[in-house]
Amino acid sequence: MTRADEATAAAVASVVGDGDPGATVDRDDRTGSVVAHAGDFEPPSLDAAVAVVAAGTADAPVAGEAAVVASEVGATVDRVDDVGVANLDRILDQVDRIREADVVVVAAGREGALPTVVAGLVDAPVIALPVSTGYGVGGEGVAALEGALQSCSVLTTVNVDAGFVAGAQAGLIARAVDAARAE
Repeated sequence: MTRADEATAAAVASVVGDGDPGATVDRDDRTGSVVAHAGDFEPPSLDAAVAVVAAGTADAPVAGEAAVVASEVGATVDRVDDVGVANLDRILDQVDRIREADVVVVAAGREGALPTVVAGLVDAPVIALPVSTGYGVGGEGVAALEGALQSCSVLTTVNVDAGFVAGAQAGLIARAVDAARAE
């Protein structure tokens, strides 16, 4: 689940725990993501890495949703936070780390420049995740979405604040990478 409050997570935990004492329910306070596993759950493991990059701290909760989903699919997830284009040195300091990933999700609000910049720096698929941060003419994610859609860099764009969708897409790519490596 995404964007669940504490009461909803507690309700899920009480239902999931009934009849399965080994079941677990974890809620990430920052993202509101809730992950429930049966007691006998065997987590998948893929030979694929997903970098989840957030421009600023305001973008981190939506990026976190993507990270949770990609992780649950079985990919190794590397979070790279607070590397927005307001200071290009921050992203350049992390580019080698990001280049190690098989797929990259980039969450950015305001003008949404970071996904385009990252796509120009890596040779892996990049998923732009526009975030509804910012204000003014392009506020509420409009400028970030339009910037990603207009990018001359090769990338895919999901809807504003669609962290679950970006994580699921990254997970599908990670599965394909894993399958190709297994051949």
